Parts: sequence; structure tokens; C-alpha cells
Amino acid sequence: MNFEQWRHSARAWLFHFFGKEDLAYDEYVVAFRHAPSAPAARSLGFIAATRERFPESVSWFEKAVALEPEDNDTWFNLGFVRDRAGQRTEAMAAFDEAIRLNPSHDRAWYGLGLARAHLGQHAEAAAAFEHAAKLQPMNGEAWYHLGMAQHLAHNPDRVRKVIEHLRSFDPKRSNRLIRDTERSDLAHLLQEELPFSK
Repeated sequence: MNFEQWRHSARAWLFHFFGKEDLAYDEYVVAFRHAPSAPAARSLGFIAATRERFPESVSWFEKAVALEPEDNDTWFNLGFVRDRAGQRTEAMAAFDEAIRLNPSHDRAWYGLGLARAHLGQHAEAAAAFEHAAKLQPMNGEAWYHLGMAQHLAHNPDRVRKVIEHLRSFDPKRSNRLIRDTERSDLAHLLQEELPFSK
């Protein structure tokens, strides 16, 4: 065991626990220099992301996956921060790896769908959102994005099916999807929204 690495990691954890993020970050950096570890790199990536320093966060999560390449959650986090940094193609590669490691990772499918949609790959985005929606059948946002991707991929019948499903549990998003796709032919599916609906 590297005592200096352990000491600085422990100090970083305590600073992080008490909400002193800048001090925690500095200690994690020192700990990582003494003995590079995926947990320290992940912590640094997380702190940088919460500060919206996304290119810096990307760098730390890349170090983390290099040290622990079989950790699908780290690949997902790398995809997330790459997407936030505007690195959409690279984000897709990270989400793909998270999915390869865990095909049931619904957030990775959702992130992959968003990255593909941003790049105008609407049919591919729809396929990713389809997986996310199947894994989280009550996730209204995943269903909404699935409907929008199908609309932009020129699949009007699939949009109708998404709306019909979505309206059964999330009328607000169902109504929004009808309006955002400008489907006046589906206006009869609009529902009154309860004041507490999300």
C-alpha cells in the first residue's frame, strides 16, 4: 500500500463528504500522482463535471476507464461528459462500450440515443431510445425522445404508437409530443392534464 496515496485519498474523501469540493479535488490529484487509481480518477471526473468543466472531466474519466476498462458505469459517465463537452461521436463510442459491458444499462441506451439525435442520426437514435424505453417502460422522457426520433426519421405510424403508449401514463409528455410533431391528425388524443402531472 502506498501510504501517501492512502493519506491523500482519505483527506479527499473527508473534504468531499463535508462539501469542500475544491479541497477534495486538490487532494485527489495528489493521491492520483502518488498511485494512479480508477476511484481517484472517477472522483476527479465527477467533481470537474459538477463544476461544468467538461473537457477536464473527460480527461479524468478516460484515465479511469484505462485503469478499469471493464467498469460499465465509468464508461457511461465518460459518455455523459463527452456529450456535455460536445464530443458526440466520442460519446457514442463510450456509450457503446457501456452497453457492450451491460446490455441492460438503460441510461447508456438513452445517452446513446441523445448523442445520435444531436448528430442527426434519427433512425439510429430511435433504435437506441427503443431499448431505453423497453428497459424503463415508465420513463416518459425516453418515450418522448423515441417519438421525436421516429418523427424525424419519417415514421408516422411509429409516432402514433408511441403517443398511444405514452398517453396511458404520462399525458403531459404525450400532449407535448403531439404538439412538437405537429400531428394535427392526432389532436383527438390530447388529454386534459392534471395539475400535479409531471
